Amino acid sequence: MQNLDKSISFKKTKIFTTSNLVKMSVLAVVSYVLMFIHFPLPIFPGFLKIDLADVPALIGAFALGPVAGLLIQLIKNILHFITKTSTGGVGEISNFIVGTAYVVPAAMIYHLKKDRTHAIIGTIVGTIVMAIAGALSNTYLILPFYSKLMPIDVIVKMGTVINSRIVDIPSLVLYGITPFNVFKGLLIAFVTLLIYKKISPVLKK
Repeated sequence: MQNLDKSISFKKTKIFTTSNLVKMSVLAVVSYVLMFIHFPLPIFPGFLKIDLADVPALIGAFALGPVAGLLIQLIKNILHFITKTSTGGVGEISNFIVGTAYVVPAAMIYHLKKDRTHAIIGTIVGTIVMAIAGALSNTYLILPFYSKLMPIDVIVKMGTVINSRIVDIPSLVLYGITPFNVFKGLLIAFVTLLIYKKISPVLKK
């Protein structure tokens, strides 16, 4: 029993080695930088912009474990809050919730068996969980916050221009934000699966 306790304790603390902390910090900084490289897509409301900032977090979560992915997301958003926030931290909280909802389930499934099949299944599940988390956080956190800065009708109209079925907050979340998060999740998965094998040997040293 004592040996089992030691084994469990070791697994819990292994992520916090100096080497892993350095790797997570580097990935978090790369993720932070990627937050500034974003672009809109004409099929989604204009305030929704695609970026690849979750790719380093997913790579870190695959290579080092789900906790690493969570910490990379946390550090990235702390950096953004300190240097660039325009929402008083609300946007960063939402980004952390949505990003963590994506990388943690994906990594948990991948670590059951580290092969391409589990990576694909993990990212699909992660995309679904992220879409749900995104719907909830936008409904109850982000959109109520922005409605204090901008009339809610203006926000909804940005969606209506793209999709006539968007007429209020629930339909904006259903037809605008959720499809956007699904698209983004699949894009992140595609990019990660494309480059992971080339990068992972460096992270696993």
